[in-house]
Amino acid sequence: MQTIDKFNFNGKRAIVRVDFNVPLDKKTFEVTDDTRIRGALPAIKKILKDGGSAILMSHLGRPDGVPQDKYSLKHVIPALEKLLGKKVKFADDCIGASAETMSKSLKAGEVLLLENLRFYLEEEGKPKLPENVTDEEKKVAKDAMKKKQKEFTAKLASFADCYVNDAFGTAHRAHASTALIADLFPDENKMFGYLIVAELHAMDKVLKSAQKPFTAIMGGAKV
Repeated sequence: MQTIDKFNFNGKRAIVRVDFNVPLDKKTFEVTDDTRIRGALPAIKKILKDGGSAILMSHLGRPDGVPQDKYSLKHVIPALEKLLGKKVKFADDCIGASAETMSKSLKAGEVLLLENLRFYLEEEGKPKLPENVTDEEKKVAKDAMKKKQKEFTAKLASFADCYVNDAFGTAHRAHASTALIADLFPDENKMFGYLIVAELHAMDKVLKSAQKPFTAIMGGAKV
């Protein structure tokens, strides 16, 4: 796989899977912890410095396929613009007309944030089913979802020339914006961002060169 350090983004549109699943104030919807946003900045800045443009995609919360204002990524924009030091464009639908038009017209040095990926069930690829469905109905629903997920993934991939995965917290999931979209780009045009690379190096250090005996505890807020 290509490395972000050796890749030249000049003149290219990069679609970047970031992890902007950040906590928001329930009344003002302001970001209360910007750690994950700050973690994504090095990769974004590298793309822009090279002369490329960045299309950012992420999930926020668990809307389960239902667009809801409290889960809109538009609430993240003020914090992102402040940390990045520049204006960020926003598409109100991650695969809609706004996303397609804005991504195609994106100029070098510009940043576009797509709306919450999980406003579509296709991101996770799990159909909503009532409890009393038969096995046959489950199979039909899953097959239909698999087809729709492929179309959803292809749409996202069509926005860009290259793909960067810098969302460590979701990298283990076979979702449309992680494993599936990566398959649609050639090896030389897909890569991990600085955040994931740093996490992998940290784990590698513990696994291969830590002084024994040692204990390693891995996890985030859920622990």
